[in-house]
Amino acid sequence: MPVKPPASPFPAAAARPEPRPIVPADLAVLSALNEAAVPAVNSLGLEGLTAHVPRCDLAIAIDDAAGRPVAFLLALEPGADYDSENYRWFSAHRPGSLYVDRIVVAPQAHGRGLGRALYAAVAARAGTLGLAAVTCEVNLEPPNPESLAFHRRLGFEQLGEQTTKGGSVRVALLALGV
Repeated sequence: MPVKPPASPFPAAAARPEPRPIVPADLAVLSALNEAAVPAVNSLGLEGLTAHVPRCDLAIAIDDAAGRPVAFLLALEPGADYDSENYRWFSAHRPGSLYVDRIVVAPQAHGRGLGRALYAAVAARAGTLGLAAVTCEVNLEPPNPESLAFHRRLGFEQLGEQTTKGGSVRVALLALGV
């Protein structure tokens, strides 16, 4: 009897929403989504987000039925000019990975496969770049148990923990082989 390969944590392309590149017209809406997600992600404000998106290797969004962005993800490749404690940790401890700086899904869009669709795009991009892993961090303090459970369901494994922002934030440092 043939052996089946393990099931992918990502649904078939036809069954998932399609991420698209972020465009300048999205930034105000994405900034509002980001700020609503604080402290699960750090605050950037519109100016910070506008400055950050161009340095990302992958900056993608998913729209609702009305064409309004309800989810987005920003990722940086190795060697990016990015002064983040967590990015630096992965650069030192897991070089050759595509780093997810943030993923935000509007609360009303949770449970619809948008996060999985965004991560499927990241995994595909990592493969295109010849990278072996996707990395990210999830807050342990302040706690973000929903995100930690989501990442574990996708197959992310914890590599370590780190305290950042002068001791006010503790994160789990995660990686997914691709």
